Amino acid sequence: MVMRLKVSQYFVALLIVGALMLGGCSTQQANSSASPTSATTETTTTTATEATPISDNTNESVPGMKDLPRLEGKATVVMTVKGSPITIEVDGTNAPITAGNFVDLVQKGVYDGLVFHRVVREPQPFVVQGGDPQSKNAQIPPSRWGTGGYIDAKTGNERYIPLEIKPEGEASPVYSKTFEQARITKQPQLRHKQGAVAMARSQQPDSASSQFYFALADLGFLDGNYAVFGYVTQGFDVVNKIQQGDRIDSAKVTQGSENLKVSQ
Repeated sequence: MVMRLKVSQYFVALLIVGALMLGGCSTQQANSSASPTSATTETTTTTATEATPISDNTNESVPGMKDLPRLEGKATVVMTVKGSPITIEVDGTNAPITAGNFVDLVQKGVYDGLVFHRVVREPQPFVVQGGDPQSKNAQIPPSRWGTGGYIDAKTGNERYIPLEIKPEGEASPVYSKTFEQARITKQPQLRHKQGAVAMARSQQPDSASSQFYFALADLGFLDGNYAVFGYVTQGFDVVNKIQQGDRIDSAKVTQGSENLKVSQ
C-alpha cells in the first residue's frame, strides 16, 4: 500500500511539472502562483471558482463558452504516426466542448506534422503527449516544445477551453473545477483507462488548448483532475511504439464530422 501511494504521488507530481510548461509566458500562466512540487496546490489556488454544470448550447456561465466548437455526439479520428494508423473514438456525448475543440483542430489540420514532445514509460507506463503547434516551427527550439497552444486566427489569441468532466450518472459535465475542488465523490463518466485520450493543461483548470495525451496504462489517480474526451479503439500498439520526437503524419475525421457545431 505504501509503495503504491509513493508511485501515484510521483506520477501526479510528474504530470503537474510537465503540464505547468504548457502556458509558457501567457497571461493565464503568469497569473498562477502554484508550486510544481505540490500535488495539492491546484486545490488551494482556485477555490474561489464555482463548479459550473452546462446543459445547453447557449449558457455563458463560463465566459466564451458559446463561441467554442462543440461535438454533439461522437466522431472518429484516424491519426497516422510513422505511417501507421491510430483510431480514436471522440466522445462529444460526455465531453462536448473538449471533444469539439479536438475535432475542430483536426479538421483545421493543426495536428499534422506536430511532435510528440513528451513520452514517459519509466518507471511505469504513463503518457505520450503532443499537440503543441510550436513543434512544427523550425525557428522554435525543442526546449520550447510543450509550452504552446492553438492560436485562433480570428482573434489572434490562444484558444483555451474549460476543464470539462462529467460525473457518472449526471446529465451534464462540471466545468472549471476538479472533482476534489467541487467536492464530487462520483467517478467520471470518462476515465483514465489504458488508451484514454485526454487534454493536457497547466494548474489553471481552464488552460487546456491543443495539447493532448494518450494514457499508456490505467491512470485512475488522474480521474476527476484532467478531461478525458475519447479512447483509442484501434492501433494502441502504434501508440506503444511512439518515441519522443516522433511526428504526427496526419489526423483526419473519418466519421461524425456532421456532429461538430462551430459558431459563425
